[in-house]
Amino acid sequence: MKLTLRQMEIFLNVVKEGHLTNVAKRMKLSQSAISMSIKELENILGSPLFDRINKKLILNEMGRSFQQEIFPLIKKLNDIEYEFKNTVNKGMVRVGASTTIVDYLMPPIICSYMNSYPDVKVGLKEGNTQRIVDLLKEGEIDVGFIEGRVNDPSIIKELIGVDELIVVTADHSLLKPCFIGDIQERKWVLREEGSGTRDVFLDYIKDKVYNINIFLELGHTESIKSLLLNHQCLTCISKIAVKNEILNKKLIQVPLKNFECKRDFLMIYHKDKYQSELFEKFINFTKTMIQQMLKENL
Repeated sequence: MKLTLRQMEIFLNVVKEGHLTNVAKRMKLSQSAISMSIKELENILGSPLFDRINKKLILNEMGRSFQQEIFPLIKKLNDIEYEFKNTVNKGMVRVGASTTIVDYLMPPIICSYMNSYPDVKVGLKEGNTQRIVDLLKEGEIDVGFIEGRVNDPSIIKELIGVDELIVVTADHSLLKPCFIGDIQERKWVLREEGSGTRDVFLDYIKDKVYNINIFLELGHTESIKSLLLNHQCLTCISKIAVKNEILNKKLIQVPLKNFECKRDFLMIYHKDKYQSELFEKFINFTKTMIQQMLKENL
């Protein structure tokens, strides 16, 4: 007897859910059918794949190895099936973007694309850089646009632009040029851990300060901006995100000496991603628009 695609799909669902009842409901099969499939799979491989602990199925050593081998295969087959059901101008593209990009760049891009190709739907998910990488690896999105760093061999990355990070505040006493070390003890509000903005900023200043005073961490850029407008604190943020507030003089850019903090905007996708004509058409459109929008903000 040989392994079947159905057995592998059931196995991966059991790994994800942990309980046969949940898998049966999800796959619209009986619990006994799920159980029989797992037993047949284990018989074919000649080894148990799960430990049965407290009525829950937990992957054992053999099971973890088997999962690692088959997951990319099933993912690619699912991608191919999904993509071939879509034509170049009809279907859905699933996009993930980190905060700065999703707030200030993606909305006009998606609207423009869907106006040009009304039969193409674009699903958009937001998260910090690490979350977008996780969504790609889980097969939940097709492509991601991030401002952080990625060191994962399963992720293909492509530079699509450069973003400038600046230090801003509503405190007009900071209009005189100074060094970052001169204001490190003031109250700083930064994004949460896993944020590309935070990671790039802290890495850039690590040799310039000894202990920056982070008194609050928030999960969204707009929340940080709101806090800045009402409290005497500082943040490091994308210049794109505060363009209007600086023009309206609600916030000021602190004139820092020897401070030039920039980061890359990256397009990322999984190395096993099947690249359909629809996928390539969308990413080329998006890359072009992002580059144009960044030039306009220089």
